[in-house]
Amino acid sequence: MESGAYGAAKSGGSFNLEQFLKRPETILRLLSAVFALIVFACILTDCYSSSPEGGGLYCIFNKSDACHYAEGIGIIAFIGSLLFLGLDAYFPTLSNINTRKYIVMSDLGFAGLWTFLWFVGFCFLANQWANTPNDITQTGYANARAAIAFSFFSILSWFPLATLAYKRFKLGVDDFTTNYTDPSLETAPPYSSYPDAVTDNYQRPPFTQNSETEDGYKPPTY
Repeated sequence: MESGAYGAAKSGGSFNLEQFLKRPETILRLLSAVFALIVFACILTDCYSSSPEGGGLYCIFNKSDACHYAEGIGIIAFIGSLLFLGLDAYFPTLSNINTRKYIVMSDLGFAGLWTFLWFVGFCFLANQWANTPNDITQTGYANARAAIAFSFFSILSWFPLATLAYKRFKLGVDDFTTNYTDPSLETAPPYSSYPDAVTDNYQRPPFTQNSETEDGYKPPTY
């Protein structure tokens, strides 16, 4: 985890390709994009079969909506992975703390939601496949099992992304709380000290006389 505001330099930095490719977020986003691509590609290519009665295509996962569900979350996950990958590349050049905060919060929300959706998708696909009649499973058997497997792998890639995003968010909050200084305190002039009686030429109060004036006059004594 990089130091600084929300995991990057506190002021606008520069993009470093080597460091970017070594970041765990980069590796996990690429894996997530590949897994999502495999899931919806398997669904689209061989998980629909034509009905013998001529009623059109049906999903081989027990003729349910599991195919549509996997397609939907797979396509959005693929696009989201590439989008956040681009934001990761742009992130170090941002100097606005609020912009970084919104990006990290969006990353956290999206990764957390897709972890949950992939978990639901894996359970949905596995359950429907287990209940599919044998005469249907003969078509698209390999692709159906691959879609189930990579739905599970997607959980394993999106959950660490959510964890890393949460750590980046906490890092930004802690850094802001620790280093924040009220601007009014920085610009306010320092308090002036009470004038010193010696250095500030303190004057005697009026109507007091010295025991002896400058011309030598002495007040009478009684």
